[in-house]
Amino acid sequence: MRPARRTDLAVLSAHRLGMWRDIESVRPEGRRWTDAELDRSLAVYRRWAAREMRAGHLVGFVVETLDGRPVGSGMLWLQPVQPRPGPDGGFVQPYIHSMFTDPAFRGRGVASRIVRALVRWAEDRGYSRIALHASPMGRPVYERLGFAPSREMRLELPSRRRRARAR
Repeated sequence: MRPARRTDLAVLSAHRLGMWRDIESVRPEGRRWTDAELDRSLAVYRRWAAREMRAGHLVGFVVETLDGRPVGSGMLWLQPVQPRPGPDGGFVQPYIHSMFTDPAFRGRGVASRIVRALVRWAEDRGYSRIALHASPMGRPVYERLGFAPSREMRLELPSRRRRARAR
């Protein structure tokens, strides 16, 4: 395992695509993402990730085989948040995202190693909390490492285009 670099953006993007495909495979029936939507999303992600890595707001780790093949990765973003009481009352919160393990390497502790490294990175810098959104596949990994569900809620808003058509 090694720290992710900006030169890894192609690998990190491919892993992110794999993550979205895995999430889609366990989503309840309903709308699926098109290849065009995923491609656009990844192009935007690569630009965003490059900018955030340059600024020092995005760090990650890549797990490779002995011959250098990347088989897993995960990222931690210093996410802007509103101030709140407590030890991390500042303006950022470490947020884990884009976790992916090659299917041939699942069940071998790859994801757990990455998450532990991201947690250690945040602890070493004095953070007392980390957030993430867990997929059904990832939830057991995070629970084994001590993560607990939070009280977040969400409302999906219809797009302007769908609202216009409905009228």
